[in-house]
Amino acid sequence: MLTQNPWLQLPTSSTPASPATRVQPSEPVRLPSEHWRMLAKRRGLEELPKGLDILWDHGVEYWKRWQHRQSYYLHQAAQVVKHEAAYAALSEPELRERVQEYRAIFRRGRADDAALYQATALIREVSARIRAEKHYPVQIAGGLAIYAGCVAEMATGEGKTLTAVIPAVLAGWRGRGCHVVTVNDYLAQRDAEQMRRIYEYCGLSVASINQESTPEQRRKAYAADITYLTNKEVCADYLRDCLLKIHRQGIWPTLLARSGQSAGSGAVQRGLDFAIVDEADSVLIDEAAVPLIISGDAGNDLQQTQTYAQAAGLAQCLRVGQDYTLDRRYSEVEITPAGHQRIAELCAAMPGLWQAHRRREELLVQAITAREFYLRDKQYVIMPIKGQDRVVIVDEATGRLMPERTWRDGLHQAIEAKENLPIQPLKETLARVSFQRFFRLYRKMGGMSGTALEARTELWLVYRRPVVAIPRHRPLRLVRHRDSIFKTAPDRWAAVVAEIARIHATGQPILVGTRSVEHSEHLSRMLHAQGLEHKVLNAIRHAEEAHIIAQSGQRHHITIATNMAGRGTDIKLGKGVEALGGLHVIMTERHDSARVDRQLFGRAARQGELGAAHAFVSLQDELLIKNCPLVLQPVRTLMARLLPAGRPTRLGLVRGLFRVAQWRAQKRALAQRKNVLRSDLWLDESLGFAGVD
Repeated sequence: MLTQNPWLQLPTSSTPASPATRVQPSEPVRLPSEHWRMLAKRRGLEELPKGLDILWDHGVEYWKRWQHRQSYYLHQAAQVVKHEAAYAALSEPELRERVQEYRAIFRRGRADDAALYQATALIREVSARIRAEKHYPVQIAGGLAIYAGCVAEMATGEGKTLTAVIPAVLAGWRGRGCHVVTVNDYLAQRDAEQMRRIYEYCGLSVASINQESTPEQRRKAYAADITYLTNKEVCADYLRDCLLKIHRQGIWPTLLARSGQSAGSGAVQRGLDFAIVDEADSVLIDEAAVPLIISGDAGNDLQQTQTYAQAAGLAQCLRVGQDYTLDRRYSEVEITPAGHQRIAELCAAMPGLWQAHRRREELLVQAITAREFYLRDKQYVIMPIKGQDRVVIVDEATGRLMPERTWRDGLHQAIEAKENLPIQPLKETLARVSFQRFFRLYRKMGGMSGTALEARTELWLVYRRPVVAIPRHRPLRLVRHRDSIFKTAPDRWAAVVAEIARIHATGQPILVGTRSVEHSEHLSRMLHAQGLEHKVLNAIRHAEEAHIIAQSGQRHHITIATNMAGRGTDIKLGKGVEALGGLHVIMTERHDSARVDRQLFGRAARQGELGAAHAFVSLQDELLIKNCPLVLQPVRTLMARLLPAGRPTRLGLVRGLFRVAQWRAQKRALAQRKNVLRSDLWLDESLGFAGVD
């Protein structure tokens, strides 16, 4: 999950059985154990409540929800709108003078409620004159909620990019820097450029950071009043700055560093004051299951990397059910007694570590895990990088490629061995921090998302951020069809193709959401066989993402997309499309999180337009296999008796099974995120016991 590190020449690596870290092929810098000291401070690492403290914490959460209720911010928005006529009557010189006046008030920290309302009305007027976009009252309410430190749930298409301008300007006027955190580099650069004229009119500088930014470019970007960047970039820069600080000698560089000065050290950040997190549920929840790690070369020799190729070959001789068993819910492998004996026979004539009972079984379990649970075109793809085929991880939450990340603890090497690719050397951890801990380092943080209510308990528990639901500017006009549930996956795919053909004949545009690259390519082949022209957007075909998504609302367009489609890019309906019923969204499989489902359906019926949404699922879906394995067979038997082959059911009992599966998946994901946070605490306490301060 790391970015380039040209000033430290630190390669980067990853975390366990999840997306990981970026690898920078360069000479490593060997750092002493003291590099952990910069990460061993307790700031941002408050322990989660336990026992009776949980009840107290829930009480505080309910109180905060009442304090930051929807009606409160709508009332504030109404106070702002009252100043509309007065500011609209100002001449250009008068408006600029007012901007400087309120900038000075906020810089001195003397802004009361009256100043807040007038400053917000001023920003609204500037936006109307510069971009011809005047904030709606609900956007004002959302902006003020974010500035107050809340996570504002605003429906997809309600203009969150423009909403973020209000808290960004107010925070930028304080002179301590404001980070606007987005989900990818494209959105960071796009949003910064789109809103640049508003910020500059308000006397603020704005910059963006991406993977290709040099250290000097990063330093200048962080020095700007408002900086747009991704969560991975800001967190990686923080870790690298921590690593650089251990090389400072003497008291004066340390004091300068703590005051926000780099003292010529090469550090790029000037502090963590205010953050606005776009798609907060994705950044703070979904991606928080994996810590961010900087790693260096572990000095592996050729024999050690070849061991993974040997393990992959031996694993081919073992059979599921006989030599090992699988727990698909937790992606675990267990060797049976017969398997232990079989492994001993296979390794009897092999030298070296293959005579070490525990080590050889660890290698074989990892090889089996890579073969059984990590599938090509699902968890990863194979792509050429610098002239050599490499395993490239696909982020299952977004469907995006992560070309410079690796799985850690040898899993990445096991997958490379399975695919008969050159095996990359192992890495060792130099610095580590979880996203939970990092974002709690900010003095103040707000966020926005189209799907935050489902995560409000965790957002409060971990980040102490209350969630405020902001109403829509226009009523929702989405036609939500009941799920069509099929016994088998082939029946489901056949029904999806038939539905696409039926809707396509009317001219209505269709957006089809899939969970993986494999499924998107499979559906594409089926549509080609039917002669249906379409576009495919997945981790492999991602180069024209924004253009493809933007065109998805045109007549007769069929777009197949993984989870990457959508977040941050508007789908505008073509001429006459609304009369046909608007955009029709088809979901081909439920996701582990209901939030992701709601995000996909939110692509339709934006800003009061017409739209439709329909889910096609089957009892062979991965969600059910992993989370409800015991009840699947009875339900399948029941459906076989009640329904003819290929016919769907809409029984509430079966639909409830998917809700239970999602609840179990999210419960397991929450436990994983808590474990990441506990690991931070354990490291902190262990290093403290060792005398690290």
